[in-house]
Amino acid sequence: MKIKLIGTLIVFVLVNFGYSGDVEGKITFDGKAPKMKPLRMDADPVCVANSDIKPRKEWLVLDENYGVKNVLVFIKESKSGSFADNYDSPKEVAILDQNGCVYVPHVLGVMVGQQLDILNSDGTLHNIHALPKVNKEFNKAMPRSKKQMSVTFDKVEAPFKVKCDVHPWMGAFVGVFEHPYFAVTDDSGSYTISGLAPGKYVVEAWHEKLGSKTADLTVDDSGATQNFTFTKPKKK
Repeated sequence: MKIKLIGTLIVFVLVNFGYSGDVEGKITFDGKAPKMKPLRMDADPVCVANSDIKPRKEWLVLDENYGVKNVLVFIKESKSGSFADNYDSPKEVAILDQNGCVYVPHVLGVMVGQQLDILNSDGTLHNIHALPKVNKEFNKAMPRSKKQMSVTFDKVEAPFKVKCDVHPWMGAFVGVFEHPYFAVTDDSGSYTISGLAPGKYVVEAWHEKLGSKTADLTVDDSGATQNFTFTKPKKK
């Protein structure tokens, strides 16, 4: 009798929770890549001293195979019904650091209600100016003595810019989601979105300069693969 009950329980768990898989892919750039010029930080000697290497502009970062870093890839829509009734805000804290007078990471995603800690690893004044259109805008100074401030966002929002009014070359982008199915491409342009249940979805890849691309995606028990190729936008 105990064996039958255990077997029934296992079947019940599998039926109710199903399987999930990883969505993987790579983002590449097709065309002549512009050179990323070095950032001019001479206005603040602390920034120059804190940089181990001379930072370059980050609006298009490619590896040797033209893989695109800093692309935010996310599930835009489910065609098989809702993802779930709701998702709890993760306990894991997201981090946006000011290190070497650049934002690290340059692009990130957070969930609604998730704590985002903004750090000041530089011994100089920064000014955090977030420019959302849906969530509340904020503009707060971080003197050298203030090492951390924490914020949360209450509403879903497409990626918006965060800048430093003291150092105009500094910029980052934050996207806010109601679900955990998003990722940012790494140095090689690769990404992985984990834990997505089998079904039909729309996936979107967003880049700050190259725009957005979407694709229909079918996820089975083994997951799915979706690649994207971007080209330089034509001048209008």
